[in-house]
Amino acid sequence: MNGSQLRTRPMPPLSTRSASKDSSRRSSPLYRAMERACHCLLDKQQADGHWVGELQGDTILESEYILLMAFLGREEEDVCRKAANYLLQQQMPEGGWNNYPGGPADLSVSVKAYFALKLTGHDAEAPYMRRAREVIRSLGGAAGCNSFTKFYLALLGQFPYANCASVPPEMVLLPRWFYINLYAMSSWTRTIVVPLSIFSACKPIRRLPAQKGIAELFLQAPDTPLWPAKPSGRLLSWTNFFLGVDWLYKRIEPWLGPIRRLALKRAAAWMCEHLQESDGLGAIFPPMVYTVIAFRCLGVRDDAPEMQWALAQLSALMIEEEDTLRLQPCFSPVWDTALTVNALADAAPLLASLHLEEGKVREAIQRAIQWLLTKEVRRKGDWSLTNPGLEPGGWFFEYRNAFYPDIDDTAMVLMALAKTGEADTPHGRPAVERGLRWLLGMQNSDGGWAAFDRDINREVLTRVPFADHNAMLDPSCPDITARVLEALGHYGFGIDHPRVRRALDFLRKTQDARGCWIGRWGVNYLYGTWQVLCGLSSIGFDMEDGMVRRAVAWLQKVQQPGGGWGETCRSYDDPTLAGQGAPTASQTAWALLALLAAGEGDSDAVRTGIAYLLHTQDANGNWCEGPFTGTGFPKVFYLKYHLYRLYFPLMALARYQQMVGSSAAVFSYQFPPDE
Repeated sequence: MNGSQLRTRPMPPLSTRSASKDSSRRSSPLYRAMERACHCLLDKQQADGHWVGELQGDTILESEYILLMAFLGREEEDVCRKAANYLLQQQMPEGGWNNYPGGPADLSVSVKAYFALKLTGHDAEAPYMRRAREVIRSLGGAAGCNSFTKFYLALLGQFPYANCASVPPEMVLLPRWFYINLYAMSSWTRTIVVPLSIFSACKPIRRLPAQKGIAELFLQAPDTPLWPAKPSGRLLSWTNFFLGVDWLYKRIEPWLGPIRRLALKRAAAWMCEHLQESDGLGAIFPPMVYTVIAFRCLGVRDDAPEMQWALAQLSALMIEEEDTLRLQPCFSPVWDTALTVNALADAAPLLASLHLEEGKVREAIQRAIQWLLTKEVRRKGDWSLTNPGLEPGGWFFEYRNAFYPDIDDTAMVLMALAKTGEADTPHGRPAVERGLRWLLGMQNSDGGWAAFDRDINREVLTRVPFADHNAMLDPSCPDITARVLEALGHYGFGIDHPRVRRALDFLRKTQDARGCWIGRWGVNYLYGTWQVLCGLSSIGFDMEDGMVRRAVAWLQKVQQPGGGWGETCRSYDDPTLAGQGAPTASQTAWALLALLAAGEGDSDAVRTGIAYLLHTQDANGNWCEGPFTGTGFPKVFYLKYHLYRLYFPLMALARYQQMVGSSAAVFSYQFPPDE
């Protein structure tokens, strides 16, 4: 990187826009839609300048919180009763619980919900409990749950630790040169595994009265010896090898003595170190829960400051409404703020022609930028172990998570700084330069970028018995790789830059035969394809290239008759469902942004897609969106970002108007009466 590359494309000043004099534009459906969306976003800005929308997950959050409280002997508290009420609201009519709206009943999600309801006093013979029990047993019973659910069952005396996967604290003692070590795992797995290893080693149990237990969910006696994961059909396989290691480890575990004590001491030190400058370990729900359990195992009193702090981080994630309570998996303020600024900056060239007070939007953007700059990472985290000479920089996702800046958020913030002109200011430029150097230093050996680390791609680790959360690794993925390219394009990087060429090779290799790209952090092929086309356009790639044209053809093929796009989370399990699902505002916006980046602004697909957004916007400027369109762990855990349905459509509408100019200003479309 050199200084000549820091050529940004800031938004033009409001006073130079002649569009403000065009009254026909102000009255067009497109402009009115943008006006409403901008007002809606501005109304949601926090006092200190940032935005944060609710981040919604499935019911494992409420269930696991109740199970934790039961371990602490507090399951009868009002927060647990309200969380149980929310669980009942989310139950499927046939009796189970799923991990995304419209999905099939999930065994582990359902077992935890049923157990949580029993713990909070719900009668096992109530009709809704009987239906849940029948579904759970039909799915194989509680013994078939995933490894993390089994730990909760063991914690409350319903399942033997002997049948759970071993999570050895001795892993923290393994050197980094050893092929299997703590730092060969993804960052989020690291934060889960360390406190869980203390939990696994100490094997705490709270014995429950029989009426609160769930023996009825097992098809055979819960203490029947079982492998902690399903053995492979082939005798010689990594799965079976690790099951053998697990078996052997359980036999020698009672004799580890001094090594075990040292391992627990190191694990506790690692955990406490990583609690610094963070809103809970990793600033995400699972390790926050395991931190509380680990503290108990380590003898920390319930009234001790560190225990009270750990519980307060969980309480901060709660949202109460009347007689229900739900929890968020974490907060998303940096992500939401950066995306909102990008959306408002896209709309900025048009804002003088909207019915907005002069300067209101610019003032909102300025406050948001100042807030974002305070969130820059200036300390070394886990990522620095593979990049010891790389200066700290970048941004994280949450309010505080200094050990774990991520590539995705850093790229999005850098784009926001470029679009608003803040990259060239005295206070913005140093952060931009550090962020760009950090991004470039985080490129993987295969040319792509991952989320938090470099080259966390040792596939053998996906075969360890506790790896069934499907996120043991953090490999390069098309969506983040392309997001980095999009950010780099705003700073003068083009297709001739060596780093860009390597990334392009990665994207060519990962394109699906149908023309799309998978999305790691959003659902799914629509998300990945959107980001790749935007990234390619930003760096000046030839958008007539066959790689792009195949993607355009796929997007056009999966557009739905009403003009929108949608894709179900199930497309991760069944790739033939790529681009299929109930249409949503966010996924429609992604498809439109992709097509606009490919130069398709004057196409029927784009026009009808824009019409879909205009037709489905509500009176206050927002859009209604039921399905989850965010991805946590593919096939396991999905997310609903409540602001996705607002800032992404605004981006699409604004970029459409910018591309087609005056013809967009008077754009209108009449849907048939039956739509």
